[in-house]
Amino acid sequence: MPQRSMPEELTAGFERFRAELYPRQHDLYETLADKGQKPHTIVIACSDSRVDPSQVFDARPGELFVVRNVANIVPPCELDGAHHGVSAALEFAIRKLEVPNVLVLGHRHCGGVNACVQGDKDPDSLFIDQWIAPINQALDDARKLLSEGHTIEHLAERTELCSIRRSMERLMTYPFISERVLSGNVHIHGARFGIADGELDWLTVDGDFKQVIHD
Repeated sequence: MPQRSMPEELTAGFERFRAELYPRQHDLYETLADKGQKPHTIVIACSDSRVDPSQVFDARPGELFVVRNVANIVPPCELDGAHHGVSAALEFAIRKLEVPNVLVLGHRHCGGVNACVQGDKDPDSLFIDQWIAPINQALDDARKLLSEGHTIEHLAERTELCSIRRSMERLMTYPFISERVLSGNVHIHGARFGIADGELDWLTVDGDFKQVIHD
């Protein structure tokens, strides 16, 4: 494969990083390289370029163990010998790094959720349609919660929240997670980020998503 030069946007971004951000965090990077990482939270987030967990939570390097995929889905635990990126990342973070918190972070205007709600099928899709199939459960949940006459936008918004709950439930299918949750060593959380308004809805202990109050 022929070698290609860096895209101009990446080159400019790296130059800003080396000139501005890296000097301010040089000692932190050296410590992380020497002592290793000890993140406080695993974030299962969407691959959507508009939703960066490190920016949403103003996190420094080493604080968040971020796993991103289409529609922030946690797949069920499947021991079939296939390649499971999300599952492997969860196992590494929980068993090796002993991260105490797992957050499923969804967002408004999610393309994966919207495709499922709209019933859009891509006949040429190799992976996406199969990957987002678990959202159908959340879609059924959302339909049961909404009254008749709801709009497609309301259905998609409700499905986003239901999909977060379903992913949280599927986390408990992993024995190395369920054991630690039951012993109190791991805590599972759910939240949804609003791209347009920058607001965060957090799943509270009473089972409802409530907006995080900020100054």
